[in-house]
Amino acid sequence: MSSAPTLPVTPTLPESRGQGFGAALVLGAAVAWSFGGTLARFLHIEDGWTVVFWRSLFAALFLLGFMLLRDGPRGTVQLFRGMGLAGIAVGICFATASTSFILALAYTTVANVMLIQAGVPLIAALMAWMLFRETVATHTWIAIAAVIGGVAIMVSESLGGGTSMIGDALALLIAFAFATATIITRRFAHVRMTPAVFLGTVIAGATAASQASGFAITTSELGILVVFGALNFGLGLALFVTGARLIPSALAALLGTSETVLAPFWVALIHGEIPSTYTVVGGIIVLTALICYLGVELWRQRRA
Repeated sequence: MSSAPTLPVTPTLPESRGQGFGAALVLGAAVAWSFGGTLARFLHIEDGWTVVFWRSLFAALFLLGFMLLRDGPRGTVQLFRGMGLAGIAVGICFATASTSFILALAYTTVANVMLIQAGVPLIAALMAWMLFRETVATHTWIAIAAVIGGVAIMVSESLGGGTSMIGDALALLIAFAFATATIITRRFAHVRMTPAVFLGTVIAGATAASQASGFAITTSELGILVVFGALNFGLGLALFVTGARLIPSALAALLGTSETVLAPFWVALIHGEIPSTYTVVGGIIVLTALICYLGVELWRQRRA
């Protein structure tokens, strides 16, 4: 009698080493995502839904290819069977966040969206504490406050104009969806969430396909969209859900905010768009808060 199929076993790392590896993966995800604005500058597609469709399509193909290469066809099927309701929830969260981002920009400014999204670490920490009594250290709260303050300074010049309650509500929905996905990934650390984020890209792509005015793109735009979807979006998602399983929810969300600091740097370096003084000052505050926080965590681990 044959035994029931089992899911691929995830190697177990020591606590300190596992957290360091997880933090590195989440930071890698933030670096990948930070190129989004730079890549978008190369595109001249008027309909945002068209961009979402192609980006989601190439992200889904990348994630599917990644799973097939790593786990094989049978292993990939087992991953989908094993993700359960938690994986479906994570997929819906990421689909909601990516779709709401496009809708929010139709009602409010990028600055407002960035500022509200800076609250993701705070939301994740509060939700993890209230729902699961996950301890949040004092220095974590300080780092969260510093990050929110730094992002506020970064976008202060652009706040106010062209905003609406609908746009800000959608931006808040993005923050809650991302925080919820982070917490679920952490609480179900035994579940690989790569198929979940694949599901999220499929949902986002299907939603965009139903709203797009057309799908025609040029050959040069196709190449950019492949990178935009596969590396910027797909690779970023894969790194994030893999690393977020290994570290506290608040830390994962905090490291994710480094995307906000890096994005203006890449745009300035590649497109020559020099950021304002407020952007530089706010970015330095955010980066300093993250470095200090990681330094304290490293010191605590070595002391333990």
